[in-house]
Amino acid sequence: MNHRRGVSLIELLVVIGLVALLLSLLVPGVGAAREGARASECAGRLKQLAVAAQTYATTFREVFPPAILYQAMSGGVRTVAWDFAHSPDGSIRPGPLWSFTDNPDRVQQCPSFVGPSTFGQDPFTGFNYNTSFIGAEGSFPTVDGDGRIVDGWDRARRGLSAAQHRRPSQTALFGDGGWIGGANKFMRSPSSTVEMNLSLTYAGGQAFRHCGCTNVAWLDGHVSGVSQPCRGMLAQSALLASPMGWPDQGFLSEDDTAYDPR
Repeated sequence: MNHRRGVSLIELLVVIGLVALLLSLLVPGVGAAREGARASECAGRLKQLAVAAQTYATTFREVFPPAILYQAMSGGVRTVAWDFAHSPDGSIRPGPLWSFTDNPDRVQQCPSFVGPSTFGQDPFTGFNYNTSFIGAEGSFPTVDGDGRIVDGWDRARRGLSAAQHRRPSQTALFGDGGWIGGANKFMRSPSSTVEMNLSLTYAGGQAFRHCGCTNVAWLDGHVSGVSQPCRGMLAQSALLASPMGWPDQGFLSEDDTAYDPR
């Protein structure tokens, strides 16, 4: 006689458990592979930004692009950052690196960053630029004693000149930027001797968003990953919690070694 037996409940539960186990092992691997691909694309975009900045410096007498400047104009103040320029009417135009970059609308966006910009209405974000030592940083326009408006380069804290770049392979130029609020396109060094403002400094850290790694484009043009976030030499628990958002964000070195090219 031909005996036919159905699948028991216990056997069915065992099969379901094995399938669930296999999925639990497979899904993280797929996610890691996808993030690895995005991290590689991110590194390629940072490489292009580094080349663009070097080309800019060659064009403009060894002066690297400004990090941010403010210019008085009719209707208000125009903000010119390294990536975008914001007019008083709210319109956004290309920044100083656009003409030196192919497909800037892609290059200036980290493929792993998802979220709104935390600087005006910037359409692309996720990367930051060494503002403490490389890019010039201006202040809001003021009126001098003769009634003249002083702004732009006239009141900017200049970045270090190319002649002072003695450690290009060890100096960060661009990287994955972030703080607890999202993105931050101004890279700060942990000593705060330039900014003299710890809240501003701790908001200018690096985002370790690529499976615990952050990509960095160095001053000599090469790109590499850093997997160890640093707290910074002036770390305080309140600053690490906010604005930094440790350990998802952190510095590249405990002191200014990774930022100061001298």
